[in-house]
Amino acid sequence: QVQLVESGGGLVQAGGSLRLSCAASGRTISTYTMGWFRQAPGKERELVAAITWTGGNTYYVDSVKGRFTISRDNAKNTAYLQMNSLKPEDTAVHYCAAVRYGSIMMKASDYPYWGQGTQVTVSS
Repeated sequence: QVQLVESGGGLVQAGGSLRLSCAASGRTISTYTMGWFRQAPGKERELVAAITWTGGNTYYVDSVKGRFTISRDNAKNTAYLQMNSLKPEDTAVHYCAAVRYGSIMMKASDYPYWGQGTQVTVSS
């Protein structure tokens, strides 16, 4: 079992930046594909970015390409989501998720391990 805790959310003006962190415990994340999801009020949870357990492949939803960067530091057992040029439509609760030895998984139901979420609010 791996436990995930997100941090780094907050309130930022449009155009600003935030870096989300996902600290893992219980097991090393080196064998886990990591995903960042977000869920805005009244909307479905969507995959924003993911990185395979090898680090060799990444995925970004079209709306964040060129603005967000997912990374992982296995030595620190932490995954990150660097978010630049933030827009009001990025406002949502952001969740970290993990699946062992997975390829890039698109659906929330594909990830068995989840953090509690961190709120990101972007003001216009």
